[in-house]
Amino acid sequence: MEELLRQALVILRATWKHRHLGMLVAWIVGAIAAGVILRIPDKYEASARIFVDTQSILKPLMSGLAVQPNVEQQVMMLSRTLISRPNVEKLVRMSDLDLNLKGKAEQDALIDQLTKELKIQSIGRDNLYIISYRSNNPATAQRVVQSLVSIFVESSLGDKRQDSDSARKFIDEQIKGYEKKLEEAETRLKEFKLRNLDMQTGEGKDSISKLAENSSLLSQARLELREAENSRDALKRQILGDSQGRAGDPDGISSVSMPELDGRIDAQKRNLDALLQKYTEEHPDVRNTRRVIKELEDQKRKDVADLRRSAANNPSLMAGSGTASMELRSSLAMADSRIASLRTRVSEYESRQARQRELLKSMPQIEAEFTQLNRDYEIHKKNYSQLVDRRESAELSGDLESAGSVADFRLIDPPRASPNPVAPNRLLLLPGGLVLAFAAGLFAAFVASQLRPVFFDGKSLRDATGLPLLGTVTLIPNETRRLKERASLRRFLLATAGLVVAYGAGIAALSFFAKQAAGA
Repeated sequence: MEELLRQALVILRATWKHRHLGMLVAWIVGAIAAGVILRIPDKYEASARIFVDTQSILKPLMSGLAVQPNVEQQVMMLSRTLISRPNVEKLVRMSDLDLNLKGKAEQDALIDQLTKELKIQSIGRDNLYIISYRSNNPATAQRVVQSLVSIFVESSLGDKRQDSDSARKFIDEQIKGYEKKLEEAETRLKEFKLRNLDMQTGEGKDSISKLAENSSLLSQARLELREAENSRDALKRQILGDSQGRAGDPDGISSVSMPELDGRIDAQKRNLDALLQKYTEEHPDVRNTRRVIKELEDQKRKDVADLRRSAANNPSLMAGSGTASMELRSSLAMADSRIASLRTRVSEYESRQARQRELLKSMPQIEAEFTQLNRDYEIHKKNYSQLVDRRESAELSGDLESAGSVADFRLIDPPRASPNPVAPNRLLLLPGGLVLAFAAGLFAAFVASQLRPVFFDGKSLRDATGLPLLGTVTLIPNETRRLKERASLRRFLLATAGLVVAYGAGIAALSFFAKQAAGA
């Protein structure tokens, strides 16, 4: 530690020896620094504040109807990419900065300078932006900021319109393509239905259900045909005089056809069968139905007996005369007509059943083809409907953006240049220049001490030469030397004080003028 202190003391003494040189260098550097600081051009700053209002009342109203992009994110991205070369070139033309340019090199240099000096800052999360620029001319700074504000607003609106137009153009092209596909699918589906008209059924029934229904109708028609034929045969037997009846019917009433009574008896018998499936013989409804059937059969026996008595008393009725014979023959003719109608119906049902059986053989292939055609048609129709909805939404979005209500750019503070220069800060630079001057003088004295070293003790000499030191001779200054050293010290202190006072006066003068300008 002592060695370090000794070396530091030696360096300080050597530097102090060349203090006059150091002070001269300090004055020179101080004068140069002061001149440079005073000759730095003044910079005037122009700025503007813009507020982007993204909370429009139309935003919740148009929710679900129009596409609503993230406006805040778009504005933030725009603020970060606003200072680009194309925008700066446009800015140079708008603010007339290119009037005095003499070549491409100067234009490129000016663009690079503007790119570095233009500033756009976001304040917090309130969508508030400050655009600022510094220039030697306050009017130029104001024009540049005004032009940049215009570019900022126009770029946001232009990008929105361009994006909306591109989206609508793309959607229109897709809709035209899907319209063509949908028309082709509809044509194929129509041709398929025309080729397979027999396969189309109503009421939501398929071919198998229709075949089962037709089989049921065919069976019913055949049953009615047999009943009609039996009724006709009975009428023929009755007309021919067959009054003995079948076995088990001693009265022969089964061979006599009375359509009204027979229909009522058959209805009651069917009702009885239905009741017996649910109730016993002792149920009141069952007993009442049996009573009604017995009464109807008794009525039929009575009518048949009356008819037979009339025929026995007047045999000419069976030969074709009389009211009874005419009634029987009329009933026979009606029975023949009904049989012919039922035969036609049975034939038609049989023909339908045969066609349906043939169609069922090709049903799987037809159903597969129809399913595929219908699937393609539904897919194209779904995509077409979605694209039409998207186009309507895009048109609403474009109209909303054209109205300028999604994001409102409000110029809170218009571009304004500061009346006083904001740079350079000479009140801060001058003390720095004074410090630089003293540092340069100290450095010059130190360099001189290293170039022309002086030994102040025997140890330093012995260490530097490596030779043995026999002794040292101490200088005892006389009065003349002491006066000379005091005068030298006074000159040094006066020079130091003069440098400090000069800088202090300059700082005071600048401060005074700054206050005067601010007060004005």
